[in-house]
Amino acid sequence: MSRERVLALLRERQGEYCSGEAMSRLLGISRAGVWKAIEGLRQEGYVISSAPNRGYRLEEAPDRLRAGELSGPLAGCLVGRKLLCLDTVDSTNTECKRRAMAGEAEGLVVTAEEQTGGRGRLGRSFQSPRGKGLYLSALLRPRLEPAQVADFTAWAAVAVCDAIEACCGVRPRIKWTNDIVLGGRKLVGILTELGLESESNALEYLIPGIGVNVNQTPEDFAPELREVATSLAMELGRPVRRSELAAQIILALERVYAGFPANKGEYLDKYRADCLTPGNPVQLITPVSRQEAFAVAIDDDFRLVVELPDGTRKTLSAGEVSVRGMYGYV
Repeated sequence: MSRERVLALLRERQGEYCSGEAMSRLLGISRAGVWKAIEGLRQEGYVISSAPNRGYRLEEAPDRLRAGELSGPLAGCLVGRKLLCLDTVDSTNTECKRRAMAGEAEGLVVTAEEQTGGRGRLGRSFQSPRGKGLYLSALLRPRLEPAQVADFTAWAAVAVCDAIEACCGVRPRIKWTNDIVLGGRKLVGILTELGLESESNALEYLIPGIGVNVNQTPEDFAPELREVATSLAMELGRPVRRSELAAQIILALERVYAGFPANKGEYLDKYRADCLTPGNPVQLITPVSRQEAFAVAIDDDFRLVVELPDGTRKTLSAGEVSVRGMYGYV
């Protein structure tokens, strides 16, 4: 824990020296404890310079997801009030659910360097190679009816677009309902899960899980995914620091949650502006059928309105079908 607190302070004062005495006083740990934390960070790959009578300064840092990297930007936030940064986990959503059922308060954010059982919608797997992507889930406990959170995934999609724009300077688009795309290929998947109290059917928890392809190369994707998946590094031509993107996503989720569901009009407008599905021919895919249609609009409840070949219109809710472009992923 001392190591994370020392890292957070060095991050806060990036580019400046901070004396061991000042760090000891600010963090409430001994000078020896500060030195031990500094040495531990150096062994992990952090480049920390030291100068007599000046102290320590962070020069370079590896691309790691950890509390010391994230806690500073998230000071005062409900979402991210507690950070669980794991090396390997089956799924960050599953870990969040385990914690929720054990009584963990809302605001917990779980990240992982690697997922061994990452999941997407409709039981699909989500490839989660070590150190390449951002795998993040948040535990929320809104005092709402289950039906009132049905469109939260759409809000989260807007939040992710906001975060990527803030971090990388580009704004991706949304493929209805929960995929974020850039350059016509999938960049982000979002899976929102909820838990209900068995007797009353009351909402116990809401967990948005977000998987971002950050620094993957084409070789990091399975052959069948290389034509439909991309990463921020592939699109931007440069690596992206995952901790900076994670902080922006958590801050964007904080803003969403603070305004949910009162700010529906704002997020509906943004979702409609970001969603590239309307105006395109699509396939409606279920486990047993495929049907051609034309995507017309996003209605006031974030549902997709489509027109079938016979001219009739149909309104789709998230989870009913998978929507795929007729001539490519989008």
